Amino acid sequence: MTRSIFHGLSAVVLILVLVSAAGRAPAQPGGAPAVIVAEARLLPFPVRVEGLGTTQAMEAIEIRPKMSATLAAIRFTEGQRVAAGAVLVELEDAEVRAAVAAARAVLADSRAKFNRGQELFENNLVSVSELESLEARRDADRAALAAAEARLADTVVRAPFAGKVGLRRVSLGALVGPTTVITTLDNTDTVKLDFYVPETALSRLAPGLPITAFSAAWPETPFKGTVASVDTRVDPVSRAITVRAHVPNPDGLLRAGMFLTVELLRDDVEAVMIPEQAIVPEQSRQFVFVIGQDDVVERREVTLGRRRPGQVEILAGLAAGEVVIAEGVQRVQPGVRVRIAGRVEVAS
Repeated sequence: MTRSIFHGLSAVVLILVLVSAAGRAPAQPGGAPAVIVAEARLLPFPVRVEGLGTTQAMEAIEIRPKMSATLAAIRFTEGQRVAAGAVLVELEDAEVRAAVAAARAVLADSRAKFNRGQELFENNLVSVSELESLEARRDADRAALAAAEARLADTVVRAPFAGKVGLRRVSLGALVGPTTVITTLDNTDTVKLDFYVPETALSRLAPGLPITAFSAAWPETPFKGTVASVDTRVDPVSRAITVRAHVPNPDGLLRAGMFLTVELLRDDVEAVMIPEQAIVPEQSRQFVFVIGQDDVVERREVTLGRRRPGQVEILAGLAAGEVVIAEGVQRVQPGVRVRIAGRVEVAS
């Protein structure tokens, strides 16, 4: 019986020793779990964004006359390139010229009366009010002549800027007015290209960034341009933002309304990169195990960005130079000391 009691006490002591040992972290490095680590590195990671866009002429208008009259002359041909100020059409102006001549005659008469009134005023033969009345009449007739001359100038329709004329939509002798479209005028030496990119790329966008565009009409021809401006609003439905680029078009291959695919590349972007296998997902959150002081593990939540083969960008939660566990994350817990068995390099 004494022997049974002795064996029972020995078993109890052994169980207590095992429980005590299980509650303590390994004190010797040899008992620490071995892991492979990687250092978070700040590496070049160019931004490449793709979008779809539509071209617009840098300047585009419909040519319309300012007045109603008969079309007397057409001075352009369809598709012609014209300089700023070039005459496009002329309207019948006989009546307007007659009005100008009449206005000049009236002004000459009122100017002579005013000059005669000044002489009489100097001799005290007319009052101040009479002289002022003559002066007002002269000024009114001068304004009437200016209006008549402006109306005469409107009988000649000129190109407001340099560009290419479109199709002719009227015939000689037609009665045209302010609502009549005679032709169109587009300046496409440089075209505006409006395209759409996800709002996630907004922080990377800036005027001056290079873009490359492609058209189905010219599949082998890349069109190079630069970002000119970024819209101030994000579309709440598509979560996209409009970017406007200017694309030189010296050969005239691009025309207003064309559909283009766009690639935007920003080379001067750096990002904190770690191996993709270091990420530990938990529901919708992402974590890494960071090696801290004395090789003790810290579990930290991070925000992920873009990816490339084998690597992931860290937007928040981790700084360049910190060391994370790349292999062996399943064997560690926060607060455990680990043994570094090797390192992997995050290649640029």
